Amino acid sequence: MRTISWGVLVALAASVVIVAQDQAATPQLKSFTVIRAGTLIDGKSDSARHDQVIVIRGDLIDSVSDAANAKIPAGATVIDLSKATVLPGLIDSHTHIFLQGEDPAEGGYDANILKYPLSLRAARATVAARRALEQGFTVLRDVETEGAGYGDVGIKEAIEGGYIPGPRLLVATRAISTTGGYPLEGYAPELEMPKGAQLIDGPVEARKAAREQLDHGADWIKVYMTHRSWVGKTGELVSQPTLTVEELKAIVDETHGWGKKVACHAYGGIGLQRALDGGCDSIEHGLAISDAQIAQMVRQGTWYCPTLAAYYTDWGPADTPQGQRDRLRASVHGESFKKALKAGVKIVFGTDMGGIPWTEPIAQEFPHMVELGMSPMDAIKSATTRAAEMLEVSGEVGVVAPGAYADIIAVPGDPLKDIKELGKVQFVMKDGKVFRGEGK
Repeated sequence: MRTISWGVLVALAASVVIVAQDQAATPQLKSFTVIRAGTLIDGKSDSARHDQVIVIRGDLIDSVSDAANAKIPAGATVIDLSKATVLPGLIDSHTHIFLQGEDPAEGGYDANILKYPLSLRAARATVAARRALEQGFTVLRDVETEGAGYGDVGIKEAIEGGYIPGPRLLVATRAISTTGGYPLEGYAPELEMPKGAQLIDGPVEARKAAREQLDHGADWIKVYMTHRSWVGKTGELVSQPTLTVEELKAIVDETHGWGKKVACHAYGGIGLQRALDGGCDSIEHGLAISDAQIAQMVRQGTWYCPTLAAYYTDWGPADTPQGQRDRLRASVHGESFKKALKAGVKIVFGTDMGGIPWTEPIAQEFPHMVELGMSPMDAIKSATTRAAEMLEVSGEVGVVAPGAYADIIAVPGDPLKDIKELGKVQFVMKDGKVFRGEGK
C-alpha cells in the first residue's frame, strides 16, 4: 500500500479548499427551456401576438420574440404549444385555503372551528393550494385562515421550501373584526366561544392586533368593516357596520408603516363608507356601492375585488328572508360592478374560493365579469398585470416578459373569443418547472 506523506496531505487539502472556493465563486449554469406559443396573451399588451418564442433560463423569462427572429439556445428543452393560447400564470386576489365551502349538513362553518383539528385543516389547505395551481393560478392572495391562526404562514413556507406544490401565497393570517362582528355566534351567552377572526375594540387594540399579525408573517391585513346583511324596510340591502373610522385608521397607519396594505371586507352602507374614509387599500365584495362611494374609490385609487360568483350560488328558498337577501345581494352587486367599471375603478379578479368549495372551477368568475360588461382582455388583465400591480409585484408575475418569473399557462382555445376557455387550462409552469401538461 502506498504511503502519502503529511506534506502531500496538506497540499491535497489546500487544493481541495481552492477548488471548492472556485466552484462556490462560479455561478452554476442554468438550463434553458423554450416554449413555442401559437398565440400569446402576455398580460400587458392590448392584443394577442402569434408565433412567439419564449426563452426561459432557470426560473426566469429570458426573452420573448417572434418565431422568425428567435434564437434558440443550444441544448434547450423545447415545449411545443404552437396550437395553444399561452398566458401568464393567473392571480386570484381573494381566497381562503383553510375553508372548504363548508356543508351545512356536516356542521357548516362552526364544525370547522369546533370539530376539525388544525392538522386536518392544514392538510386540506395543501389540497386546496394544489388545486389552484392545477387550474393555472400561480399566485393567491389568501385573505385569512378563519380560525386556523397563522396556518397560512406555514403553508406559504412549505410551498416556498418545495415540500408541497402550490401557488405563490400572500397571506393575511387571522383578519380583524370587532365584538359582535364575527362567528361563532348563537350559542348560550355565558359561553365564551372561539371566533374565526381576531376581535378588537378601540384604536389601541386595533393597532396591537395589526402589529401582532404583521409580526407573525402577514403580507396583508384583512379587516371586516361589515358583518351580517339583510333586506331593509324599504327593500334595500342593509349591512351591519363593525370597526369605527378611528379603529380602522389605527390599523391602516400601522400597516402602511410596515410597507404593507389593508384589505377591507365591506358589503356596503356605513361600513363601506368607513372603509373608504379610513384609508383602506382594497374593497372586498362591495355589493352595494353608491355613486359617491365609487367616485371616492376613483379619487383615492382604491382597488375593488368583487368576487361575483360567490353570490350567485347557494341561495336560500325565494320565500325566506335569507333567500330574499341572497337574490338582492346578487342584483345590487351586478349594478355596483357595472358602475365601478364605467367609472374606471381599478378592478382585480377574486373568487372567495373556500367560501365556494375548492372542487368547483376557479375560472367561473371570468364569465360573470364579462357578462357584466368587462371585455375578455380586461378580465384577463384583472387576473394578471392589474392584480400584480395591487400586490406590488409588477414585472415579477402576471406577465410574460423578460425578467419575470416563468409562470406560464396554456389553454386550447381563444379566451378573447370565449372567456370560458380559461377554465380549460392544459399546461401549467411555475418557476420554469412544468407542473402540468406537456413536458412534465
